Amino acid sequence: MSTLASMKPLPSHTGALGIEVLGASKRFGAFRALDDVTLKVRAGTVHALLGENGAGKSTLVKGLVGYGVLDSGQIAADGHEVRIASPRDAQTLGIGMVYQHFTLAAGLSVEENLLLARGRLPWKIDWQAERKALGAFMRGMPFRLALDTPVSSLAAGEKQKLEILKQLYLRQRLLILDEPTSVLTPQEADEVLGLMRDLATRGELTVLMITHKFREVMAYADDVTVLRKGRFVGSCAVRDTDRDRLAAWMMGSDAGFDARSTAGIDDVRPVRRPLVADAPVALELSALTVVDDRGHVAVRDASLAVRAGEILGLAGVSGNGQKELIEALVGQRSVRSGDMRVKGEAYRATREAMTRLKVFALPEEPLRNACVANLSVAENLALRDFDRAPLRAGGWRLNRRALRERAENRVAEFNVRPPVPERAIGTLSGGNVQRAVLARELGQPVDVLIVANPVFGLDFASVADIHARILAARDAGAAVLLVSEDLDELLELADRIAVIAQGRLVFETAVEHADRVVLGRHMAGHGDDRQPEAADTSAAFHGA
Repeated sequence: MSTLASMKPLPSHTGALGIEVLGASKRFGAFRALDDVTLKVRAGTVHALLGENGAGKSTLVKGLVGYGVLDSGQIAADGHEVRIASPRDAQTLGIGMVYQHFTLAAGLSVEENLLLARGRLPWKIDWQAERKALGAFMRGMPFRLALDTPVSSLAAGEKQKLEILKQLYLRQRLLILDEPTSVLTPQEADEVLGLMRDLATRGELTVLMITHKFREVMAYADDVTVLRKGRFVGSCAVRDTDRDRLAAWMMGSDAGFDARSTAGIDDVRPVRRPLVADAPVALELSALTVVDDRGHVAVRDASLAVRAGEILGLAGVSGNGQKELIEALVGQRSVRSGDMRVKGEAYRATREAMTRLKVFALPEEPLRNACVANLSVAENLALRDFDRAPLRAGGWRLNRRALRERAENRVAEFNVRPPVPERAIGTLSGGNVQRAVLARELGQPVDVLIVANPVFGLDFASVADIHARILAARDAGAAVLLVSEDLDELLELADRIAVIAQGRLVFETAVEHADRVVLGRHMAGHGDDRQPEAADTSAAFHGA
């Protein structure tokens, strides 16, 4: 787009909306979040928007939905220049957004959530008329939900569909999807993206999709645009590119980045040491039962075994007991029944036991679960052993010199940025918080490593780095339990994959025999109970 038409009212019609952005810029103080960015999304297509964290993706789409007015630049809808200064302006144009996290009222039904999306309702609702209209609307949709179903009873995939239905109910013509499959099983992800592709192909909708999964880009997008550090890097038809080229655009061609080393980019698994056939079991759970904050059973009779030098990946849709299992393993939650053992010894997840048995962890949301945000990086690196030599200098005094020297070494070794040990860890980016915690947990010999969603929301460089650290721990002989909601990550890193559904371990397979469809069916709770693999993972392990 070289020029834009003079501003005038957009013709009123339905169907897919084409959008163009020219010279978009946005500053936050001295920081330039967008710098002369151009984007063209053709009507009736699926357009993928790629870039690392901080590349400017969110700033750009906020400008399109009216939550962050651009400082400069022009926007055209169907060839007519428009101004988007508020969410109401965007909605009038037919631009809607489905966010990464659900925005549903869980205590209400499907039909009530659809009505709430309108924003303006009469003081007295004519439910008979509304239900008739909603029923007609639902019959015309590519996927349907029962109107009287409580949202609280919907599965994650159904909630994602309801978020999309809300936008279609508002007659949006361009739909922005922010990481649309992060909470879905593989089958649900393919279904949702396939339906979006069908609507676009029929000319009923245009889709702008923010994603970090190259597989989704290659399978469902028509065009792709890449941003880096707030600037436009390139845009092309998906059929004219490949994953390596897109990764190079994202990272910079001189970044020395191997696209195949990042989960979701390729099916080539990293080279690692072969498993030792008679390696001892380092972590074992037997009939473990854990309750959640409400007193309900979250983990039911879970049994598993992880050998030294092995990664056992635990797959599952969010909310199926993973959080409570990890909290029990790191001492944040008590166990109702069952046993935990490390290297054959009963394990109670106390600080003393974790230190003596060399159990280390990278829990989910490490800034909240593994750090003290207002303490310095150096002090957080000392949380494991501040009361032991060489950090203890007689009595309870800290040897500040030793603390700083060790922090400097680990910050350099684990590439924590900025390399300033005195800086409060809460001021670091998510990837650097992860690196700092790994520097603490992997800065000494490790026998058991417990990791939960280690790269959620991180950029590709951080993902590659952290994955390499996990694999290095595995190759050094650690038993690694890797809990992740990203199946691509598990397929790349794990030696075996187990599935947890409704708090139960329902399936286990060696990764070389893993099948996405089978894993997804078990993740959704639809596995065939007649299959022998549905036994607990410790039984499958000991029978191997």
